[in-house]
Amino acid sequence: MFTKEMQGASQRFSNYSDPSLGRPVSTASLTDPAMPVHSRADSNASYKDYPAAAGVAGAGVGTGAGAVAGAEMPEMSQVPHSSYATGGAAGDRSMAYQNVPSETYWNEPSRFNNAGYSAGPAVAKSSKKKWAIIIGVVLGVAAIGGIVAGVVVSQVHKNSSGAGNSSASVSGSGSGSGSSSGNSTVLSDPNDPSNFQKDAALHNSFWGFAYTPQANVTRDIQSPENETSPSQLLSQLTTRLRLYSANCNATAQVLQAIKDTKVNMTIWAAIYVDSDTSAFTSQVTALTDAIKAYGTDNIEGITVGNEYILDNDAAGTTTAAAYTTAVNYLLTQVKSVNTTIQGLSLSKHLPIGTSDAGSLMSTSLATGIEYFMANVHPWFGSLAIQDAATWTYEYFQANDVAIAQQVANKPDTYIAETGWPTASMNASLANDGAGSPQGDASVANLQTFLDTFVCQANANGTKYFYFEAFDEPWKEIYGGVEPYWGLFDSNRNLKNVTIPTC
Repeated sequence: MFTKEMQGASQRFSNYSDPSLGRPVSTASLTDPAMPVHSRADSNASYKDYPAAAGVAGAGVGTGAGAVAGAEMPEMSQVPHSSYATGGAAGDRSMAYQNVPSETYWNEPSRFNNAGYSAGPAVAKSSKKKWAIIIGVVLGVAAIGGIVAGVVVSQVHKNSSGAGNSSASVSGSGSGSGSSSGNSTVLSDPNDPSNFQKDAALHNSFWGFAYTPQANVTRDIQSPENETSPSQLLSQLTTRLRLYSANCNATAQVLQAIKDTKVNMTIWAAIYVDSDTSAFTSQVTALTDAIKAYGTDNIEGITVGNEYILDNDAAGTTTAAAYTTAVNYLLTQVKSVNTTIQGLSLSKHLPIGTSDAGSLMSTSLATGIEYFMANVHPWFGSLAIQDAATWTYEYFQANDVAIAQQVANKPDTYIAETGWPTASMNASLANDGAGSPQGDASVANLQTFLDTFVCQANANGTKYFYFEAFDEPWKEIYGGVEPYWGLFDSNRNLKNVTIPTC
């Protein structure tokens, strides 16, 4: 999904979907006999019993202080806010926010008031929504026969979130007894953000989280303190975050928050790719400035592009001419970033990869990257919740891990996004097509997904980024379940779920 940094709003295609929202796109069937494919009758088999994927190694992480050759850039806390304002060389280099959240979002003044984020963005008409749909069909014959079918849909704008109930109009957030922290982290020492009260309801059980920094939504490039509370909360759930872009100085703001809070956290930095080459250049500069200021100890890799191929391959297949064009352009950008990073003479290697829909991995893409992050969403596959965890694992193995192993460089593979929504803005989009209650966008189904995926994925070696941390109200412009994928609501209250303990 987009933002998936923002990357995008995705929409599913199911037996009841409004055809005006998108069209199905077929992809090649999965035929690798080495990949286990289970029938729906088998889908309740213990997910934790599946073996770890062969050859899926973690991204290479170097050692040492991550020093950068040459003059160091000042950290955010050492630079006056005016240095990050618009205008002037420094300001221009920090303001790569075009197309995040979307290609047109920032060009609509009505979206923002004088303070930045508008409290009530209008819902866009369906005719103005750009939906991208990928249908991946997994066919396999088991001894007792059967078929597992899944649809992976990803957003063109790239980011989805989740909240409370499954009604058409969201009257409740689904937040409550699951958390004692409320909407802010209680500090033991207000002058020391590293000394904060832990929430007994939170457990460090998630391999990673997909996270959209506040700056990417509000365009506030001068308030790193906005990332303090998210860092405190998320450090109690994971030690890894993947970002979606370097827009609005987001990389530096997150790294500053990690430093201030002294939490055990690393990030996969990112550069959003679209047709705006100026924004791309600005992001590269902002990212390199952040590396110079903070070093590389807290950076695991750099993701160039999020669903760029999906956004530019109308056919949705790996054999179309548009796919080849998109891959070639994306790999050119990857090489460009790599050249820039190599020029910094870092003491630690930072792998460079990309993120896209799980169905769009290919050997031609794999040969030019060091890792691939795949968006794999059982909700958009019209899966019943009891089948969701198993399907997610199998889809990822067949479409991404297996392909990565076919090329000489064998890029690492991660699940970039997976999760379950908890509410919908529209009653017609409150179920993924699997029937009720098993296909509902609901807190109950979120709990089931957490219970059947998180610890099991950790045990079998699947590297994943849970999607996502917080509900995102700005996605109301896309309707449906888009704003409601968070483990927390938009006020950072934990929804009424129990975090697994692994």
